[in-house]
Amino acid sequence: MFPQTDLNQITHVIALAIAPVFLLTAVGTLMGVLANRLARIVDRIRVLEDRLHEVDPAQLLPAREELESLRRRLRLIYFAVAFAVFSALFVGLLIIVAFIGALMSVNLATFVGLLFVMAMLAFIGSLLVFLREIFLAVASTRKAMP
Repeated sequence: MFPQTDLNQITHVIALAIAPVFLLTAVGTLMGVLANRLARIVDRIRVLEDRLHEVDPAQLLPAREELESLRRRLRLIYFAVAFAVFSALFVGLLIIVAFIGALMSVNLATFVGLLFVMAMLAFIGSLLVFLREIFLAVASTRKAMP
């Protein structure tokens, strides 16, 4: 069923698959940071929504503005997580396609390269959206300061 593949070729493919695994580690670390920020934002939204009906009418507008800012940040983190997940999926597919190409003696180099580029674009997209969320978070804390 599978063409004869020598041990040196499989060893070479495994060695090449190690580099994308480091990228997976970076994406996983980023996803952990994003998940923590997401949890903090969700917790803060819940606290504000619970206290909203008890807020002094003079403080109602600032509380609603903070909620809106938190919701914008929540959307950004959501998109950053989505990009990071796509990046991880592309890296996983890249590793699988590389092994299939080696085991079946099929040249899938162009597809592997395309998957790598897509993984990197998704990773960069995640970082850019994350950076935007950080800018928004910093701007909202500056606005709250007297």
